[in-house]
Parts: sequence; C-alpha cells; structure tokens
Amino acid sequence: MRTLPTFWSFRRCPYAMRARLAIQSSKQQVVLREIVLRDKPTPFLEASAKGTVPVLQLPDRVIDESRDIMIWALTQNDPENWLDMPSEGMDLITTCEGPFKQALDHTKYAVRYPDLDEAEQREKAMGFLRDLNTRLAENAYLMGDQIRLADMAILPFVRQFANTDRAWFDAQGLGPLTRWLDEFLTSDRFSTIITKYPPWQDGQDRVLFPQT
Repeated sequence: MRTLPTFWSFRRCPYAMRARLAIQSSKQQVVLREIVLRDKPTPFLEASAKGTVPVLQLPDRVIDESRDIMIWALTQNDPENWLDMPSEGMDLITTCEGPFKQALDHTKYAVRYPDLDEAEQREKAMGFLRDLNTRLAENAYLMGDQIRLADMAILPFVRQFANTDRAWFDAQGLGPLTRWLDEFLTSDRFSTIITKYPPWQDGQDRVLFPQT
C-alpha cells in the first residue's frame, strides 16, 4: 500500500472545499479524513495546533492554509492550467479571504456581532460581489474564458454568502455572477467534492480522494 498525504477536511467548510477542488483537479490522491468540528480527533489536533480545516500532512511537513494546499496540489500537476493567471487573480483571492469573508461572517453570524449593523456588513460584501459581477459580464470566468485558480478559490465563499438568503441573493440583479455560481453548483466537479463521508475513526479503512 503506497504512502499518501493525509488530508483532514470538513465537507461544508469553504476553505476545505476549495482545497478539495484543487486536489481533485490535480489528480493527486490523498487519504481523506472527514472530521466533525465539534468533536475534533486527537491526531488532527496533533497535526495542526490551529485546529482548523483543511490540513494536509506530507511526509516532511504540514500545510494548514487552504490556499497553500491548493498551490501545492497544482504545483504537482495542473492539467487545467489553473495557475496560469495574472497576479490580479491572487489579489482577488486575498480580498475574498479578507474583507469579503469578514463581511460574510458578520452577515451570516450577525447574532454574534451585536455591535455591528447587519445590513451595512452585507453591503460591504456586496461591493466585492459587484466587482466580480462586472468581470463576469465580460468573460465566462474571472480571469477570462477559462477556469483559473481565482474562480475555484472564491466560488465556495460566494456559495456560502448566497446560501445565507438565496431568494434575496437572486433578487440583487447579479446575473453574470449568479450564472457563474449556478454553473459551479450544478457541475460534476462540485457534486464530487461535496460527497458526504462518515467522520474518520481510528482503525477504519482509508478513504482515497479523488477516487479513480
């Protein structure tokens, strides 16, 4: 049995989701260990003191940032040329991970932030989405006519925002963005990475991802 990297994941986490997308695209198999965030197994916590998914355990190191896991996978093999994009693609990802994700959390979990105005935070998030919508009005994807890393690094977070109130989201007049999101949500790519697995337990048969 060949030794493969161990990949700790949680199905609905957008960070873990985008890491799975890159691993799937790269065709670099890993041993998938799905966890429950309220009951984190000790080997997971030993792998990364941060205690957040995703975590990739390699023979010589541990990668516990989702963007770094994506880049690691695609550096091994990038058959769809996701890394072939201008630097502004990375800038978009950084904005998504920072100001947009903060505004998303302040909207989705508004009860946790009673000192913040929910409508104001939602509007902050919408500013980023309008910028994406403008791009997508001109091209099928964020960086042109082909999927690139920026699309797959950002889509899970747009999905999370849309799901806070999908009826409201659909009424915002973001046609190109909605088309881009729905194309992703109805794709075989998404259905494969959103497959539900039982939580990992010590001694269970290993689960390979992606499956061949």
